[in-house]
Amino acid sequence: MGLEIVTLLYNQSTEMPQEEEFYRRALFEIEEEGISSQVFVILKQQGRLSQTPAFFQSCLKASYEKGLFQNLFIKNQMNSILTNFEEHNIDIIPLKGVKFAEDYFGHIGARATSDIDLLVRHSDLDKAIETIKYLGFTVEEEQVPSHFHCSFSKKINGSYMPLVVELHWNIVKENTSNFNIDDLWSQAVPVGKSKYLKELSPNHLFYMICLHGWRHNLDSAKYFIDIIQLIYKLRGLIDYDYLLKLAASHRTLTRFKRTLSIVYQQFPHLNKLIELPFKLKHTNWEYQDRKGIKQYMDFIDYQLFSYDTARHSFIELVNLIWPSKYELTAEIGEQQHGMSMFNMYMALYKKRFTSMVKVFFSQ
Repeated sequence: MGLEIVTLLYNQSTEMPQEEEFYRRALFEIEEEGISSQVFVILKQQGRLSQTPAFFQSCLKASYEKGLFQNLFIKNQMNSILTNFEEHNIDIIPLKGVKFAEDYFGHIGARATSDIDLLVRHSDLDKAIETIKYLGFTVEEEQVPSHFHCSFSKKINGSYMPLVVELHWNIVKENTSNFNIDDLWSQAVPVGKSKYLKELSPNHLFYMICLHGWRHNLDSAKYFIDIIQLIYKLRGLIDYDYLLKLAASHRTLTRFKRTLSIVYQQFPHLNKLIELPFKLKHTNWEYQDRKGIKQYMDFIDYQLFSYDTARHSFIELVNLIWPSKYELTAEIGEQQHGMSMFNMYMALYKKRFTSMVKVFFSQ
């Protein structure tokens, strides 16, 4: 089915399918992608939800209500955090999450979320961590080397999943970019009467959402929905010329252009809203059809050729060959717990080699 659901949401000239089988397949994919809330709210806002079968509406509504209750709880927790940060004079910018859903999808339940992402100044990080721990987020997650955030969680009564707060001091890896987070802080504006609670400018919000989508190689429809929703909502406020210059100074230009190229290739009608000022960058990217050799071509393109400098590509290559212990565990699985680093690397290389052999012999 690919991105057919996203096309249905954003290209309203597309007629709603009549076949029940389409909606049965669509439900499976929507649940897999975690976009039930977006699909439910957007179709309802457009007045097209009633054109779908009753079972489809019912399933979407059930998922939406579950996500809504979760978002309401998370908003309550986030408001407590924001109040405490304001009292302790800590600048803070919520990233994505419930505020993003309210501001750009029109409803707190329009985009389900499971954690709280907050941007703080690096100089305020220690004070922010102290405040978070005071509020009960005392379980510190292992920090990913060279990453740009730290995570804290607390158990929630009635839930087997803890609530996680991620404190970011940047939005991309610092050793594979020249990202200057002060550029974003300089244009952040206060929210309401708050002195310390701020929000990103429209340009910087769009920039951040695009880089977030790149980091996940646009491997889910939800990243397309986030980017396209902002294009629709901010069409008169997004300045591509400014963002391209900013990305060039941050050494994230290749990532930014790659992401936009893929989105516009899949949804060319977006040029009628905001025309791209550059020629689409050719990639090997294919949504959910990356099998066999194509899968590896795409992986190499994304992993090694998404960087603006040879130095940054080399750093990523070294990290690919010799990942950190955290990344090793994530790739080979928790069952390898207790193994020596040498044996973990051997297990990693064996897993990769076996996977490659299967791919080439299946051609």
